[in-house]
Amino acid sequence: MRIESEAGLRTLQAAGIQKLKPKQPRIAVGLATCGAAVGGRKVYESLREAIDRAGADIDLVTVGCIGYCREEPLVNITIPQKPLVILHRVSEADADEIVHSVMDDQVPEDKALCRVPSWDHVTGVVMQYGKGFANIPLYEDVPFFAPQRKVILRNAGFINPEEISEYFAIGGYAAAWKALHGMQPEAIIAEVEKSGLRGRGGAGFPTGLKWRITRDAPGGTDKYLICNGDEGDPGAYMNRNEMESDPHMLIEGMIIGAYAMGLKNGLIYIRSEYPLAIERLGTAIRQAREYGLLGDNIMGTGFSFDIRITRGAGAFVCGESTALVASIEGRTGRPHPRPPRLTDPEGGLFKKPSDLNNVETWCNVPAIVANGSGWYAALGAANNTGTKVFSLVGKVDRVGLVEVPLGTTITTIVFDAGNGGANGKKVKAVQTGGPSGGCIPLRLFDTPVDFESLNRAGTIMGSGGIVVMDEDTDMVDIARYFTGFATGESCGKCVPCREGLKHTLLLINRIQAGKATGKDLAILQEVCETIAATSLCGLGQTAPNPVLTTLSYFREEYEAKVRP
Repeated sequence: MRIESEAGLRTLQAAGIQKLKPKQPRIAVGLATCGAAVGGRKVYESLREAIDRAGADIDLVTVGCIGYCREEPLVNITIPQKPLVILHRVSEADADEIVHSVMDDQVPEDKALCRVPSWDHVTGVVMQYGKGFANIPLYEDVPFFAPQRKVILRNAGFINPEEISEYFAIGGYAAAWKALHGMQPEAIIAEVEKSGLRGRGGAGFPTGLKWRITRDAPGGTDKYLICNGDEGDPGAYMNRNEMESDPHMLIEGMIIGAYAMGLKNGLIYIRSEYPLAIERLGTAIRQAREYGLLGDNIMGTGFSFDIRITRGAGAFVCGESTALVASIEGRTGRPHPRPPRLTDPEGGLFKKPSDLNNVETWCNVPAIVANGSGWYAALGAANNTGTKVFSLVGKVDRVGLVEVPLGTTITTIVFDAGNGGANGKKVKAVQTGGPSGGCIPLRLFDTPVDFESLNRAGTIMGSGGIVVMDEDTDMVDIARYFTGFATGESCGKCVPCREGLKHTLLLINRIQAGKATGKDLAILQEVCETIAATSLCGLGQTAPNPVLTTLSYFREEYEAKVRP
């Protein structure tokens, strides 16, 4: 069925709601990579067998990850006229109890994490459930969720990512309809500019301005729109979950952007280590084509745009825009000096002007179009509008994905959502921005998490990784780990990065072995500052951050290891 009328879209939405709120009970198992890794697939199979044994009239489906990875496997229960209930730490042994409870219109309350009486999808209708289960905490009262404001993760863990009908149900593609049928391309770009959206891949460049530059570059429609899904920071998995749990959100954002810029060719570059994301995005793209949302004459507008997936081999440097383009073209993934930039004539993919944004940036677009720039700009802080998804990992009690307005402090993320150190240990520092980021000590945890504040602290936002370190962490060893990672991932094209990082690692190893002197600390500082000032691309320019910040904030740990 091709969508060629707003009435047709509403019909599909109504049909999808019947899946999210069926007349019979529904059990949904969280099966993103995190859920599957801790036994979610076996839980799903055990529930299927239990339903068959009982002869129960219960729908069994899969959904993505709601973000609370510490509590996986997660299972959602929807009983007509009652709140949706999220069960946590479910095992195969729980299957029969769950099924028999649901048959009695109940849930096993000892396994219940929270109840969800209503569900706000941001871009669509509010899903209203019923009343009941008063002894189970509300979703918003769970400490992990309480500080969060979900825009990007609004659907994650609630819908089946392989069913386009469920995306329709929660208002999916209504923003695309509004943009293509009710807005001029210039108006869309202006709305994104007024929203203040900045690129979520780490650089923070204004998204609307990049769209305007691409649209105005010569080349007509023979340009490229690229999504960077090459998330490579150790401990970071925000984009993976976004693609696995809500792939149509990404596709819808790209459709709107392509229409605004007048582009017909789209690519999503994903590292091969993300097989489930690749599979689900492939399914979503095929479904979008079937409904006339991709391909020729989208939604009956005469506008044509399509998307294909390109797999990356997993090189960290290919997250850099020019290296990513080289990889797509079949060349070695190495950056080149800028200018020319991707948006310049001759500077982009196949020498055509190209717009590149990362997964999370594109996922913001439908919400902005649906609700307006004013709504989005009211989220977050001045010049740092909207929300940001962070992967909260390391030595923290509550591991998972946390989405908060930009400007939220590190304290709120680590202590309110994350509950501080794991196993009762004291938190010592956090490292933000992956191997290109720096380490921030506990005394600076009141720092707002936004682009400028983190830069002033000596680190970066990156794609959104936050690694927590406790009182037992050796900060010199942390610097060695991230320097070793950056050394191995350097493309080798420029001398400062290629040779400088090797020498940095050599110096840190000498320090750890007790063979260094105070003079070596001065040399280490100088080498890192030289690498940062003279490297060709962002990898080399930021690779010294873990060393420079630990030298600044934890110098006593270095001095304790060197000889007089």
